[in-house]
Amino acid sequence: MPMVAFLSILAGFIGAAAYTHSAGYFVTFMTGNTERAVLGWFDNDQLLATGAITLLFSFGLGVFVASMLRRRLWRSGHYGASVVTTVALAVAAVVDYALDRTGGQDVGFIPIAFVAFAVGALNTAFVKNGETSVPLSYATGTVVKLSQGIESHVSGGSSRDWLGYGLQYAAFAVGALLGGLMSMVVGGEMMLIVAAGVSASAILITYKTGAKADHTAA
Repeated sequence: MPMVAFLSILAGFIGAAAYTHSAGYFVTFMTGNTERAVLGWFDNDQLLATGAITLLFSFGLGVFVASMLRRRLWRSGHYGASVVTTVALAVAAVVDYALDRTGGQDVGFIPIAFVAFAVGALNTAFVKNGETSVPLSYATGTVVKLSQGIESHVSGGSSRDWLGYGLQYAAFAVGALLGGLMSMVVGGEMMLIVAAGVSASAILITYKTGAKADHTAA
C-alpha cells in the first residue's frame, strides 16, 4: 500500500502541475478529454476537440508502450513504469525549452502531450493477470470503490473494505495539492524538470521496495 500511495501522489502531482501551467489540459482525466473531444465539435471548437483527441491518443500510447516494455523487459517489478514516466517527462522538458526559449511560465501543447504519455505509462505500475490492477490516475473509479467499501462496512463488513481506497484517493489529492503549490513557485520547463525529478525518485523507491518484497518472498 505505501507504494500505491506514493505513486498516486506522483500522479496527482503531475496532473495538477500540468493543468495549472497549460491551457487547462487534462493529463490524468481521460473522461474529461473524451467529453471535450465530442463537445468541441458541437461548440464549433475544432482546436479543443483535436487537442483532446491527441491527449487521449498520447495517454493510450503511454499505456501501450509501457505495457509492451513490461512484457519484454521487466515482467516483475513496478519500477519500469516509473522509468518510462521519468523519460517522458524529461523529453517534455527538453521539447518545451526547444519550442519556447523565452522562459515563459506556461507549457505548450506538444510537451503536454508527452506528459499525458507519461501519466499513461505510470498507470501500468501495478499489473495482475496482464491487466492494470490499480489505475493510479483514475480518481473517479477510486471514489466509486471507496463508496462501495463504505457501504459494505456499514452493512456488516470491516474498515478494510474501504480504507485502502480512501488512502489511495487521499494520496492523489495530496499530490494534486503539492503540484498546485509547486506551480506557484516554478513554471515552464522548470516545472517539468521538477516533475521528472520526483518521478526519478519513484524509480529508486519502487525498485528498492520491489527488491525487498522479492527477498522476503524468497
